[in-house]
Amino acid sequence: MSFEFTKWQGTGNDFVLIDCMNRSEEPYVAAAQEICDRHYGIGADGILLVLPSDKADIRMRIINADGSEAEMCGNGIRCFARYVYEAGHVTGDAFTVETGAGILVPKIIKENGNISMIEVDMGEPVLEGDKIPVAGYGMNRVINEEIQVQGKTFKMTCVSMGNPHCVVFVEDAENFPIYELGRFFETHEKFPRKTNTEFVQVMDRQ
Repeated sequence: MSFEFTKWQGTGNDFVLIDCMNRSEEPYVAAAQEICDRHYGIGADGILLVLPSDKADIRMRIINADGSEAEMCGNGIRCFARYVYEAGHVTGDAFTVETGAGILVPKIIKENGNISMIEVDMGEPVLEGDKIPVAGYGMNRVINEEIQVQGKTFKMTCVSMGNPHCVVFVEDAENFPIYELGRFFETHEKFPRKTNTEFVQVMDRQ
């Protein structure tokens, strides 16, 4: 398959961005795993598809490297927003983007006429178990709750910012075995729609 793309990254989270304003996105959705393969493909954490919308100024669709679809990604929408602004698909420094998590409004921040940042209001965090979702908590908040992963007990706090996140506080984030354990959090039975997992170390109160 031959196609045009651009490669973007937001704080190290990298994406293959494909403009589908005038073509079908389905071939790229089907080929997402091949495209994102870091050895034989382009290599990326996921694909960003630029699409027309009948609900907002433009639509963003995110396909993960494993071929599944994500509702939202903070780094992804910032890359997406800069691209569509520079490509002339939107006008004005603030515009609406249809996502799997609803309509969000990125803002282009400029200094001396040049783009310096992309600001996105991600909305209020969702903490209730059923809404994130996290199985077994109903509408209770999932804060400092135990989770068993690979025979070890961890404390998790869960939140959704349009997609599920599991936050685990650890003593030493630098040496925590993320690559060995991270995938077992992602696919844990408590997360019916999988989860992003953050391992956090508190340095001090500042």
